[in-house]
Amino acid sequence: MGTLLVRHAEVLVTMDAGRREIRDGGLFIRDGAITAVGPTGELPTEADQVLDLRGHLVLPGLINTHHHLYQTLTRAVPAAQDADLFTWLKTLYPIWARLTGEAVYVSALVGLAELLLSGCTTASDHLYLFPNDVTLDDEIRAARELGIRFHASRGGMSLGESRGGLPPDRVVQDEETILADCRRVIEAYHEAGPYAMTRIVIAPCSPFSVTPQLMRASAEMARTYGVRLHTHLAETKDEEQFCLERFGRRPAAYAADLGWTGDDVWWAHSVHVNAAEIELMARSATGVAHCPTSNMRLASGIAPVRAMRAAGVRIGLGVDGSASNDSSNLLAEARQALLLQRVTGDPGALTARQALELATLGGASVLGREDIGALMPGRAADFAAFRLNRLEYAGALHDPVAAIVFCAPQRADLVVVNGRIVVSEGQITGVDLGPVIERHNRLSQQMIDQAM
Repeated sequence: MGTLLVRHAEVLVTMDAGRREIRDGGLFIRDGAITAVGPTGELPTEADQVLDLRGHLVLPGLINTHHHLYQTLTRAVPAAQDADLFTWLKTLYPIWARLTGEAVYVSALVGLAELLLSGCTTASDHLYLFPNDVTLDDEIRAARELGIRFHASRGGMSLGESRGGLPPDRVVQDEETILADCRRVIEAYHEAGPYAMTRIVIAPCSPFSVTPQLMRASAEMARTYGVRLHTHLAETKDEEQFCLERFGRRPAAYAADLGWTGDDVWWAHSVHVNAAEIELMARSATGVAHCPTSNMRLASGIAPVRAMRAAGVRIGLGVDGSASNDSSNLLAEARQALLLQRVTGDPGALTARQALELATLGGASVLGREDIGALMPGRAADFAAFRLNRLEYAGALHDPVAAIVFCAPQRADLVVVNGRIVVSEGQITGVDLGPVIERHNRLSQQMIDQAM
């Protein structure tokens, strides 16, 4: 891959152990990995490729820990605009039953391109519906074309309405089919080593859509293969009530009983967790994907992120599905995380730099990665640069790091993943998005029309 020199960044945010913010900073990169970080004057002067980033803020690539890319096809559906989670799901399940492999591939291109343009370099997606010819391979193909680092979660739903679950029977699969396909995609795609571009996660959907048997079997398989585990948990009061009525315990205790805690597990949302459950998460090193926009959009509540941080819980950010967020902008999610923690009355509940830490180091920790999340020797060359002389940052350059979070979220001007430029001058380099957007809108309308 050769060498790459980044120099003269206005500020380079390292997220290293000292949380250094280097003025006139730079990076030296060899074969996709960082070998030196520091002021420009202390770095080598020559490389195969040189990027002069005067007037730019450089951040470690942002890390998205929870998404549903296929939901870009069903943004702002009128009947689901003002609904809580269970009503929202019941409204959209019939549309999602029309998903095809082509639709999943195109929607992944759209959602992942949005993430890249927000400065995100690593994305984890949770695909749990497999109607028609849909496979996880469709998403992986899109991620590879765009050049984003990708954790593909093979989800599943096995508990349909006829057995007391929430989803209609036509969108669930039998457990043998789910587990067999989990095994297939792990063996076909999972990369275990440092700087891996594709990893597989086993991810049964939620307590109200899968059985305890599938949860246990999934955990056993994941640990046999050495892959991670992910599920929705403690998202809403309705879910809590479902768990109490069906399993006789709250969601966190239910998960713990099934072996779904540990440093190889992360839960999505965890809005409704009490002090004892937060202590359980911290003690067991169970991670969480905090999804503030989705939680607000569906009126699910405010996750106790400040209390989790104080207890030592590993926390990353997730944009969640684009039908409950209606965008895939991770920088916007960092801003929302900051604002949402403050609405209860404490202006210091989460700072701009802490929000960026959740979006970088926090996400890396949740995904079990020590090779991304910071700009330091030995880490992957994943970073994003934002031009500072734009209208939106005017009057905020006394603290450009805080400006990135407090001011309106802007498109990244440059994004590099594994030493390769994937966004240049604010444009995706690997895919022509114009035809993709047209194709995406056509597929979206077809699905919605067919479901009506």
